Amino acid sequence: MESLEDYLSGLLEPVEVRAIEAHLNTCDTCREEVHTMREVNALFASLQTEEVVEPSAAFSARVLQQACAVKPQPTPAFASLFSLELAFARRLVFASLMTLAVLGSLIVTREAAPSTSVGPEAIMAQQDAPGFDSLPARDNMLITLTAYEH
Repeated sequence: MESLEDYLSGLLEPVEVRAIEAHLNTCDTCREEVHTMREVNALFASLQTEEVVEPSAAFSARVLQQACAVKPQPTPAFASLFSLELAFARRLVFASLMTLAVLGSLIVTREAAPSTSVGPEAIMAQQDAPGFDSLPARDNMLITLTAYEH
């Protein structure tokens, strides 16, 4: 199978050709493959045309004339990128302002409320207070410290 293309194109040495032909006499699969490849080759050969179409001199002259008449467009300068059409500029400004408004409202609504709870430092300072000596006050402080989230 690997050498069938070379066999059909005539690129193999005579020894290799005899070995492939001996194999083709015994192997139906390879023989069928060679037959199919020859049919495909014949179909492609029938598609080829012997006629070569040459364009007329008038056609070539018109193409050349039109190619010379076309002037290349200058590449836009960097400053011209900012010269937008008025309608497009208005839409761009409006879209930018709407984006800022949406993001601003998102930030305002997501902002955490100021914490009114007492921090652990203030709770620890309470242990020096005169009423802290009682057992319930100490238990309340421990419960408050364990429930504190920062």
